[in-house]
Amino acid sequence: MNVTGNTILITGGGSGIGRALAEAFHRLGNKVIIAGRREAALRAVAEANPGMETAVLDVTDAGAIERFAAKLVHDHPTLNAVLNNAGIMALEDWRKEPVDLAVAESTITTNLLAPIRLTAALLPHLKKQARSTVMFVSSGLAFLTLAPTATYCATKAAIHAFSDALRYQLRNTSVDVVEIVPPYVQTELLGAHQATDPNAMPLAEFIDEVMAILETQPDVREVLVKRVHPLRFAAQQGEEKYRAQFQTFNDRSEEALP
Repeated sequence: MNVTGNTILITGGGSGIGRALAEAFHRLGNKVIIAGRREAALRAVAEANPGMETAVLDVTDAGAIERFAAKLVHDHPTLNAVLNNAGIMALEDWRKEPVDLAVAESTITTNLLAPIRLTAALLPHLKKQARSTVMFVSSGLAFLTLAPTATYCATKAAIHAFSDALRYQLRNTSVDVVEIVPPYVQTELLGAHQATDPNAMPLAEFIDEVMAILETQPDVREVLVKRVHPLRFAAQQGEEKYRAQFQTFNDRSEEALP
């Protein structure tokens, strides 16, 4: 994608990776609209970045997505990019009986159904643009599962597959499909402790590397910072080494997680 001259919608733009990417695109002169459920958080971001616009959206509400998309393209006819970033991550214990499906269902709705629904709602408009981009934020955990966050990993693996399929189907249109694959980054996705975890990649470093890749590789399909490579390419080691890495990764994570 081009990193300048866009009108771009970013979901989950009130905090974390979404906010940081919104600010990075804003600094480059793009027209940025951030969306999320927390109006106060969105307003705080916009006040810190004059010219950035906000829109309240509950991505778990299918009807709200349809209404939101219709109003968005009416108010912003130059919209040519959407970054599906909103997501949740929670620990699950499938050893307990009975299994509580509330976490799994909300994770699937937020992380998978919402970006699919929003993309479907905006795609007719995006196809009319001279060049447009649909972006998805997946995760390195799409490729090496973190067992205590089973459904989160499943949704991110599905986002990777959906990105591949959508890119292929839209190959003869004006719409590019880009997947951003974060490693473990210093945000509050899994709780406040993550934002200061020395084992996580500093958010500013992650954003700088992502933007550098987008700027220097305009036809990039997967945005892979170096720190995510061990996860992204884990399976390419072969089955035996992958299984050993999976076991070690999850043993260490189980000890470290709260």
